[in-house]
Amino acid sequence: MTDLKEPKDLEELAERAGRELEDAPALEILRWAADTFGPRFCVTSSMEDAVVAHLASRARPGVDVVFLDTGYHFPETIGTRDAVAAVMDVNVITLTPRQSVAEQDAEYGPELHDRDPDLCCALRKVRPLEEGLRGYDAWATGLRRDESPTRANTPVVGWDARRRKVKVSPIARWTQADVDAYIDEHGVLTNPLLMDGYPSVGCAPCTRRVLEGEDARAGRWAGRAKTECGLHG
Repeated sequence: MTDLKEPKDLEELAERAGRELEDAPALEILRWAADTFGPRFCVTSSMEDAVVAHLASRARPGVDVVFLDTGYHFPETIGTRDAVAAVMDVNVITLTPRQSVAEQDAEYGPELHDRDPDLCCALRKVRPLEEGLRGYDAWATGLRRDESPTRANTPVVGWDARRRKVKVSPIARWTQADVDAYIDEHGVLTNPLLMDGYPSVGCAPCTRRVLEGEDARAGRWAGRAKTECGLHG
């Protein structure tokens, strides 16, 4: 495990690893991250499924899995988080915004997610994650290149310039078929909503079922130009 903590060193490390690990299996990428960063490495999970958390637990048993509880999640998402914590060899850490939904409503007015979804995401997702990641040098995500055009160039290991951390996307090269095959092979927990017309699961007020022929993320902020919450760009 390295003691590297200077952003310049971390950035150079990330860029080099991104090139060297581009064609590596997801588990090998996560083992590199676990060996390199030890307890200063974590996984973030939306609890859409637990694929990356499961992979990371094989690379580093007891790995921290960070979950953002926005206060707007579907009950099924909270249930998935609780099930992951109960049955997988991981340490689930739940982050919450500075304000409860009621407190936010009092300051900004009700249903901010409808009037200014970017601000709502900033308050309930982006800021809590930035605060929650302070104790880590690297974090892993479940981003895949095939999910949307905005994610098409996702490196397997890259540099998160805004947070000044190494960002690991071990399944960036996977397809949905790869994800499904891994889930079937290992019996990985998934959010029940995935089987109920929600191929992408976010906060309940901003997520709808996807119609036949639509993009997998079409149900997120439907009818708006918004395609990302701000966590990944």
